[in-house]
Amino acid sequence: MTQTPQKSTLSHWWRHATIIVMIFGFATLSMLTVLTYSNAPPIPQKVVAENGEVLFTKQNIEAGQDVFLKYALMEHGSLWGHGAYLGPDYTADYLHREALIVQDVIAKNKFGNSYNNITAEQKAFVAQELQTELKTNRYDAASGQLTFFPGEITAYQELLAYWKDFFTKPNSAPGLPADYIKNPEELRDLTAYFAWATWATVTNRPNKNYTYTNNWPYEPLVGNHPSSEAYIWSALSLVTLLGGLGLVLLFFGKFHFLGWEGEKDDFKLLPSPPRSWTLTPSQWGTGKYFLIVALLFLLQTLVGGGLAHYRVEPYGFYGLHFILNLFPYNLLRTFHLQLVIFWIATAWVAGGLFLAPWVGGQEPKGQRLGVNVLFVGLLVVVLGSLGGEFLGINDKLGPLWFWLGSQGSEYLDLGRFWQLLLAAALIFWLFLMFRALRPAIAKEGKSDLSALFLYAAAAIPLFYVPALFYGPHSNFAVIDNWRFWIIHLWVEGFFELFATVLVAIMFRYMGIVSARSATRLVYLDAILFLIGGIVGTGHHWYFTGQGVLNMGLASCFSALEVVPLTLLTLDASGFIKLRKRNKLADGTDMASKQKWAIYFFIAVGVWNFVGAGIFGFLINTPIVSYFEMGTTLTANHGHAAMFGVFGMLALGVLVFCMRSMQSDAAWAKTEKFVKLGYWGLNIGLALMVVLDLFPAGVLQLWDVLTNGYWHARSFSFIMTGTFHTVEWIRIVGDLVFLLGGVFPIVLAGVLSFLKRDLRPARA
Repeated sequence: MTQTPQKSTLSHWWRHATIIVMIFGFATLSMLTVLTYSNAPPIPQKVVAENGEVLFTKQNIEAGQDVFLKYALMEHGSLWGHGAYLGPDYTADYLHREALIVQDVIAKNKFGNSYNNITAEQKAFVAQELQTELKTNRYDAASGQLTFFPGEITAYQELLAYWKDFFTKPNSAPGLPADYIKNPEELRDLTAYFAWATWATVTNRPNKNYTYTNNWPYEPLVGNHPSSEAYIWSALSLVTLLGGLGLVLLFFGKFHFLGWEGEKDDFKLLPSPPRSWTLTPSQWGTGKYFLIVALLFLLQTLVGGGLAHYRVEPYGFYGLHFILNLFPYNLLRTFHLQLVIFWIATAWVAGGLFLAPWVGGQEPKGQRLGVNVLFVGLLVVVLGSLGGEFLGINDKLGPLWFWLGSQGSEYLDLGRFWQLLLAAALIFWLFLMFRALRPAIAKEGKSDLSALFLYAAAAIPLFYVPALFYGPHSNFAVIDNWRFWIIHLWVEGFFELFATVLVAIMFRYMGIVSARSATRLVYLDAILFLIGGIVGTGHHWYFTGQGVLNMGLASCFSALEVVPLTLLTLDASGFIKLRKRNKLADGTDMASKQKWAIYFFIAVGVWNFVGAGIFGFLINTPIVSYFEMGTTLTANHGHAAMFGVFGMLALGVLVFCMRSMQSDAAWAKTEKFVKLGYWGLNIGLALMVVLDLFPAGVLQLWDVLTNGYWHARSFSFIMTGTFHTVEWIRIVGDLVFLLGGVFPIVLAGVLSFLKRDLRPARA
């Protein structure tokens, strides 16, 4: 019997299904984004007393937002739950203090005595009156005028003095030096901004029984409790999760070829595993990228250690007070978040440049020059933006702070000029990728892995564009909307998809998966990740000025994000099996030479399930997010997912590429540091989570439920008791991570760069 030759191409329905998922997802997400502009809390033209006296204007509110962003206060505390965790949530803190002041005003007006000196029956009356007054919406959309009742006015006037003292007196704002904000006008505008943002959290939307922030934060004094929608959609999201998980497991059980191993016949399509690889000049030129990756990784983790110490000693640094003045908490946190994006993105960009000539089959003329020019451009962006942030946060740039300094939005801190420069660099990178991949695309067809490589690369500059869609005077709800288009879709979505393509190509060129299996896996990952991930972006917007439609859609689709993360545990075991495939006659194989890169990819599967799957879903349902948003449980998810997934992926790419530039003899000296670093990073991260981040988050969540959100974020809570103790205990995990993980990996990166010996003939 003659055997029918197997086709190496996939059904076009893989591509069609991916396109359909993206069209549906982006149509829905775009609708929610458009609604943000109409659902956002209105910024009044002026805020007045009942007698018409103007308290502050729209210009004051916008100027206050300028102050909030210019001084990077979102990297110190938070607003509507989003931001940093050392300082207070400014809206929750203002709201609680306002409630205490207003109830005293009501008590004196009604009963002629302070709240503490009236009877229990009178206190019950005051409590009801307090909620009625604060919940009543006195905004007139026709005139753009917001009227404050007398209690609100008294609170605003008293809190002007409070926030002035907070930002000027020594040992007041944790992690910030005395006189951090000196300008009295800026302090008045900032208080006006806090007053408006707090009004949005406590005042009901017109004709609704919930506030502009869906009753966030939890503050029983003013009647802020979870809305009924938060309970309903949380329950329905669990139904969606179980249904989606059952359906996908059914398909994976029925169609075994959906994993990395593919169909049985796919084994026949495997290319012969190479004994070694011949490098091109441009590939050799990427070595300096990986050196910079290692150095930025070191700097980012050292800055992270400084941040951790501020959590236990907020007004000094081992007695070295000049550090507090030179590098306050908000500046270090800005650096910490920018550096992690820079080194991870640089690793993936360099990985794409390294693999593209192999996929394309040839080295385009002038490619090495392009790689070198891009390297200089990226260095300018990194160094320029960090320097600009230092100057801007310290108020040294005047009106240019937004363009050259820090924009002040968490994760999108770099100034707008540096953003534009970064976007231009990414477009140039895409051009380099295209010219390297073009021969393979023309030869193999648009549905092949090489074309997917280019499409995934094109998504990187394309989906960075929303970072440019807002300005310093945009409504904060609008800013936060576009911000998460970048954080969730760009970083967590399309960069992860690009990384999946990188891994697939690495495995293909190690000779352990066929092109068809690799292509199928890329499509499958795209479908599974994007079907929940695009609309699921909205789980960040539950309480930032969106309506309940976003809560319903985002909670259900966000629950589906757990499904592909569950399957990653199967990927981890699949990676181990792949190492044993397709050996040469002498028993050698390229996969064994790249075993540490594969081990990093195994770690990605584990941490993706734990950090993004378990810890992510734990805080993604509306009812849990309502209470925990901005607590250490958020940081727990962030560390386990951000470094455990994206960091490990980037280091896997680094190890793969640097190993490819070294002979067996040279690598033998480097490998021992990679091995030590691999285990040090994983054990250290696990200790951080187990000893501090998760238990501290649970303690903080418990305090939210017991004493209100403002208290769990207060200085008195985070610097005392068991919570403060576990913050100190974290030093064990930090030291293992830094000394046993980061230092060996960085040393391996530097050693690999210096000891590269598989130089191409024309390099």
